[in-house]
Amino acid sequence: MAATRTDRRAVRAAVRADRSGSGPVLEERAPSRFPGAAAKFALFGEVLLVGLLVVLVGVLVVTLPIALAAGIRHLARYIAAEDSRLGLFWRDVRAGIAGGSVVGLIAAVIAVVLAIDIDLARSGFLPGGGVIEAVGWTGLAVLTVGLLIAAGAWDPRTGWRAAVRSVPATVRSDLRGLAFYVAAVALVVVLTWMLPPLLPAALGCAVLAVVAVPERRR
Repeated sequence: MAATRTDRRAVRAAVRADRSGSGPVLEERAPSRFPGAAAKFALFGEVLLVGLLVVLVGVLVVTLPIALAAGIRHLARYIAAEDSRLGLFWRDVRAGIAGGSVVGLIAAVIAVVLAIDIDLARSGFLPGGGVIEAVGWTGLAVLTVGLLIAAGAWDPRTGWRAAVRSVPATVRSDLRGLAFYVAAVALVVVLTWMLPPLLPAALGCAVLAVVAVPERRR
């Protein structure tokens, strides 16, 4: 029994040395599809960095769509072990900030209208307040998830109009994936409500979710 435990420890140590590059390669392995995600702690740090960048660029609210889109593209490049210099992030921001601000302004106006409806429904001045409040919260959820999906679909070559138009098709093609997007939005809301300084980390995790959800079916 003791020999078996010793053998297991030796195998685990060899695997760790193989993965870190400090020891011999155990066997020939196929190239990883996501080499940038192999180092878990480094990936976690990059997620936090992306979250901070999204907060920095999206602080004006109307710039949140391009902040998310640029963060998603940066993290996708990082995970694929492609060129992920921060200069490329800022290049994406410059390329999409005009159209993204229009999308952000429209989304902000809709969100304010829905928030007012929810507030009025809670005040008791409107008949059927419970139904109106439920519709308002549902509308906010749909708006937020749609914004996240559109940010993930944005490309400097096709622009924001194509990204927004792709949202219904994306939802129809992957209804299970929709649950992951909703969970990502809920994570941001809950973590920020519990402790506002966690907003960058929550947004970074949401960005990671947008990168990962389309890839999971492959």
